[in-house]
Amino acid sequence: MTVSAEKIENLASAKPTAPFAPVENAPENSNLKLKDILKTLPRECFQKNRAKAWGSALMSVGMAVLGYVAIAHSPWFLLPFAWFFTGTALTGWFVVGHDCGHRSFANRQWVNDLVGHLFMAPLIYPFHSWRILHNYHHKHTNKLEIDNAWQPFQVDFYENLNGFTRWAYRRMRGGFWWLASTLHWSLLHFSLSEFQPKDHKKVKLSIAVVVIFAAIAFPLLIATTGIWGFVKFWLMPWLGYHFWMSTFTLVHHTHPEIPFTPEEDWNEAIAQLNGTVHCDYPRWVEVLCHDINVHIPHHLSTAIPSYNLRMAHRSLKQNWGGYMREHRFSLKFMRQIVQHCHLHNPQDLRYQSFKDYLRNRV
Repeated sequence: MTVSAEKIENLASAKPTAPFAPVENAPENSNLKLKDILKTLPRECFQKNRAKAWGSALMSVGMAVLGYVAIAHSPWFLLPFAWFFTGTALTGWFVVGHDCGHRSFANRQWVNDLVGHLFMAPLIYPFHSWRILHNYHHKHTNKLEIDNAWQPFQVDFYENLNGFTRWAYRRMRGGFWWLASTLHWSLLHFSLSEFQPKDHKKVKLSIAVVVIFAAIAFPLLIATTGIWGFVKFWLMPWLGYHFWMSTFTLVHHTHPEIPFTPEEDWNEAIAQLNGTVHCDYPRWVEVLCHDINVHIPHHLSTAIPSYNLRMAHRSLKQNWGGYMREHRFSLKFMRQIVQHCHLHNPQDLRYQSFKDYLRNRV
């Protein structure tokens, strides 16, 4: 179904609940179709380039090697910088696997599957598990109770949780947002109950791949470098990778003006174009992470390879710029998100803060 004109008008006119810049021209066309947007993109956006794809993969390998060399030779006071650089480089590994999961890396499915497993195994991320759940998120972006990525808890659901879970949710939506993707990774991707029976064989294969990798690599690393070596060479870079996984995913879909609408009112085109955030990061981060921050065109079509996202974004700004949300990454920006975007507000379908929630209960 499409969103009713009255509801769109109400969403567009509602005041933001936090100090974010409003969208220049909120969506008012309830009949907007995804195909209407996609047909304005240049055909070149969808074309795979073997040299660029493999060049991105090799660059990520090279940057990770550089990071590990830095870790091995850095004095203790420089280790945090080496860890953070290496974690950022490993995020590039995930983005290569991300393209493979969307079949935008190579034309042959077996190549996508092979490369995806190879690049995600060191991150202990089951490739098919992630691919299936992530594609589900793309099909149901910002659809209340159905989207499986960073959806705000509804008040009734939150109130029925036990005290520890409420405490944990407040932390993951607050100052410990950078650990949230570790929970998403561990709670969803290793449980067969999250997947349809037809997908169990592939999910089991991907889980087996990461278990075998961990069973070989971790004991070998500990045997040669000790427990500290395991922490130094794997755990800390891995946490740096999850910092970016958590940050990218949170920022992509979190904004006081972004609505999470019930299924009967959900509009695919508006959810993907107006419900997804573009954020500019330091250029070195964007290079190492293969422009995954250029997220709006990726949500409009997962067929766009990562190296064509900027081309698509420029086209979208020319034709649909008034619908798009763009920000620049900063600690102030993250503070605004973690202080204001917590629970679902049933009145305007947007976010409300924990403070607003408690004030409304009085």
